[in-house]
Amino acid sequence: MIQYFQKKDNSLIEVDAEQATWVHVYAPLDNVELERISADENVPLDFLIDSLDIDERSRYEKEDEIKLIVINTPVLNQDEKESDALYITAPIGVILNHSRIITISSMETPVITKFLRNRVKNFDPKNRRLFVLQLFEQTVLQFLDGLKKLNLKRNLIEKELYNSSRNKELQQLLRIEKSLVYLMNSLSDNDLLNQKIRRTDFLRIRENEVYQDLFEDIIIDNSQALEMANVHTNILSGTMEAYASIISNNLNIVIHRLTMITIILMVPTLVASFYGMNLTNLPLKDNPSAFYIIILISILLGFLLIMLFRRNGGK
Repeated sequence: MIQYFQKKDNSLIEVDAEQATWVHVYAPLDNVELERISADENVPLDFLIDSLDIDERSRYEKEDEIKLIVINTPVLNQDEKESDALYITAPIGVILNHSRIITISSMETPVITKFLRNRVKNFDPKNRRLFVLQLFEQTVLQFLDGLKKLNLKRNLIEKELYNSSRNKELQQLLRIEKSLVYLMNSLSDNDLLNQKIRRTDFLRIRENEVYQDLFEDIIIDNSQALEMANVHTNILSGTMEAYASIISNNLNIVIHRLTMITIILMVPTLVASFYGMNLTNLPLKDNPSAFYIIILISILLGFLLIMLFRRNGGK
């Protein structure tokens, strides 16, 4: 699918291809459509294909004055499988040709949706450099929002774990851990991309103080998001290890108690088994109160073992 937009009277409207200042392309697309878009917009076909690759890393490229920037952004995973991450990342391709800006993505992303709904302040696709910077800014904000939601969900699951030992909570923690790995890797790639763009002045904003300050703020926010993702990952790893230790300790306590009960019950059973033998020289054989005496002895031996275990357990 391909859409053409123009900003008019502070409203983003869909227009014909000739009037558009912003072209948005999104999947599903076949090879014929990609070749047609490449020819119509005079952009390399590889730029379009690479931007649709879900595993494409953040990078920039230039060919015949046509610029491509690929940046990864977080997307809420629509897959309902319990083993999948809550958040994944998807690349957004930003192509700057001679006349307008083109964005392309393999799926709907919250960042592009904000621009489509005209929810970004001072957004105007005519100003292509500012558009790219605002796209970077909204991507970082989306990462921060995703990290906050994952951390809140982790806190809620931890409270549930204090009261239960169900596998459901552990599976949710694993999904959060996978999400943090995706977000952390993409944030790291985006940080390298930002550093390279600043060093090479790929967007040609070095002489513009306002744009330069905005870009510096974006780099700082991205670094803070990366640090936050690292902290959340370490906390989650510590939580998982602590919970595994708690489970192991509880299991040891249960096994210890079962072993004690087994040994205590074994003594009366052993005494009873001796008197179940067909022997003639058993003590108390002819005593009419032998049954009660044997039971009393068994109980006393059991209490002695209990006292012994308690004494050893208290040391």
